[in-house]
Parts: sequence; structure tokens; C-alpha cells
Amino acid sequence: MTSSLASMSSVLFNKQWQLPFDGVLLMTVLLLLTVGTVCMTSASTEIADGNYQNEFFHLKRHLVYLTVGMLAALFTLAIPMRLYREMSWLALGIGFVLLVLVLVPGIGRDVNGSTRWIGLGGFNIQASEIAKLSMVIYTASYLVRHLEEVRTRYSGFLKPVVFLGVFVFLLLLEPDFGAAVVMMSAFMAMMFLAGVRASHFFFSIVVCLLGVAAIAVSQPYRMARLQAFLDPWQDQFGSGYQLIQALIAIGRGDWFGVGLGNSMQKLYYLPEAHTDFVFAILAEEMGTVGAMSVLVLFAVFAWRALKIGRKAEVAGQLFSAYIAYGLTIIFSMQAVINIGVNTGTLPTKGLTLPFLSYGGSSLVISCMSVAMLLRIDYEARRAVSSKGSQQESAS
Repeated sequence: MTSSLASMSSVLFNKQWQLPFDGVLLMTVLLLLTVGTVCMTSASTEIADGNYQNEFFHLKRHLVYLTVGMLAALFTLAIPMRLYREMSWLALGIGFVLLVLVLVPGIGRDVNGSTRWIGLGGFNIQASEIAKLSMVIYTASYLVRHLEEVRTRYSGFLKPVVFLGVFVFLLLLEPDFGAAVVMMSAFMAMMFLAGVRASHFFFSIVVCLLGVAAIAVSQPYRMARLQAFLDPWQDQFGSGYQLIQALIAIGRGDWFGVGLGNSMQKLYYLPEAHTDFVFAILAEEMGTVGAMSVLVLFAVFAWRALKIGRKAEVAGQLFSAYIAYGLTIIFSMQAVINIGVNTGTLPTKGLTLPFLSYGGSSLVISCMSVAMLLRIDYEARRAVSSKGSQQESAS
């Protein structure tokens, strides 16, 4: 690992200043992190001042999370992808243990009726964030080991569904319906891109959709959210309150916003303004132009991440390719769901907006996931370069 980091550093700081991985992806993430820090700070000042008598309380913690995330990303960048493949069962086990621990009384921490966090002193670990990454690593490893069976027999598709089902069941016990949907989406996308038969895939999609629909109507609070999504004004001071306040924030933003720091909705009108609804505050203060710019950044991120996956696949590094595809879907789904909730196009779900929302676990895991994408690109480039050198030598 040390030699790997040293070789990467020597390339990174050479005279041509040429990055050994996708610079567009890295710049896009840095822009998202910068915008996120500014918007989260603006959205959190009032609630931080009211709760902690320090308007920069959340900013200070966010900067700590960001520092930890950057350090974790540097460490992740030095780890060869083959180690993840060799430790895929360990990754799956870690994800499972964390999802179980969060449900144990005295260990799991309840916030707003959901037990999603494991308390560690003054900090919390959100088990679902690690579990999603664990499932992606395991699924990629399984696909490489059983690719022929996955492509030809339904049994190859069903075997990993057992582990997925266990993870989803544990997530629903928290409950964390949003994380369960994101995890299932990433799993199904990875299977599809690995070449599973269309008949097997679409049959499973139908089963998953029926299951999601059944889960969505199985609890009264979920039904209330669906009704509020369809007509938030039916219960404007109850189940529809958050959506109405988010729509007011977006409407006030118009084209160019009311100005950074001038949001009215963050003044205790919009709950969770710095976490789940930071996009609404962004749209209020920076307007449609600012909101669309963030959408463009997420689109660029997805494009470059998928390109990295394709590059790894062409280079014959299938495990890395499937990891890249899975991570792309996780980031994209979380962004789509969060923005959809903020704009009223999807029912309310407690999912953070990657890189922008306040939250330590989300930010650290996101940074590590980006580092994995950069590592995949680095190894794919090396493989292509090595292959080209061998062909030149042969000729």
C-alpha cells in the first residue's frame, strides 16, 4: 500500500502536473463540496444559534467531517482494488454487524422516530451509509466470481438476493425506507450491466416494485407521506408541512435567488433545512440558476463515473467496473430522490443530498467512494498504458 501511494504521488507531482486520474470528476466533487459547505452553513446558522448559542456550530463540525473525509479519501486512494475483492466477505460482514448493532437498545440512537445511528461520544455513525458501500463491494465480487451463472441461470441472480433481502429487512426495521430503495436500485443496476437475462431482470423488477409498493402502504406514516405528496394542502400544518415550506422556498428564489444568507424559510419554517432540505434553501438563496448549476454538476459527476466504469471494463477489470457502476447509481439515486423530495416530485424520504447536506457519515463515505472511483480510473489507465507499451515492444 505504501509503495502504491508513493508511485501515485510521484506521478501526481511530476513536472507536467498531469493527474493520474479523472481531473474532471475530482474538480466536480470539489465544486460540490464547496457549494455544500456554503449552503449548509447558510441554512444552519439560525438553528445552530438557537440550539447551541453558536451560529457556526454546524459549520465547525462539518469542517471536522470534511477533514476526516479527505484523510479517509487519501487512505482509500492508496488501496489497490484487488484488496476489496479479496475482503468482500469482510465488507459484507461489517455492513451486516452495523445494521444489527443499530437496532440494539442502548447502542442505536433514536432521532425523530428512526433508529439509524450508532452513538460514539459526540459523534454518530449512520449504519446504512456503510452498508450501502458494503453491498456494492460484495455484489461486484460475486458478479466476477459467478458471471457466467448470472448471465445464463436464474439461480445466479437469486443467490445474492438473499443477502440483499437481509440488508433491506434490517433497514426497514430502523426504519430507513430511502436507503433500502437506493441499495436495491444499485444492486439491480449492477446486475443489469453485468448482462443478466432480460427476462430474469424484468421479472425481478416487477417483484421489487410490488414489494416497494406493499411496504409503502403498510405503515400509516408512509401513507400519510404519500397523501401529502399528492396534495400537501390537505394537511398543510401536518404531513404536508415540510413539502409546502420547501416549495415556498423554491418559489421565493425565482431566477437568481434572494441572496446568500437571506433565506426566510431557514428561520424555523422549514425543518431540517441544513440536512434533508438544503437544496430548497439553495434554490431560495441562489435561485433557479444556482439550483440548475448543482444539477449540472451531479450530471457531470454521473457521466464521468460511468465513463470510469466503462474504461475499467474495457481494460478487463470487471470488479472495478462493477464497483464504479454501483457507486454511480448510489450517488445518482440519492441526488434524484433528495431533489425530488425538495421539489415535490417524490414523496418525502429522509435521504441526504451527497456532498451538500450536513452529516458526518454521509460526507466521509462519499469522500471514500469518490477516492475509490479515482483509484479505479488510475488502475485502468495503468493497465491501458501497460498494454500499449507491450504492443509497441512486440512490434
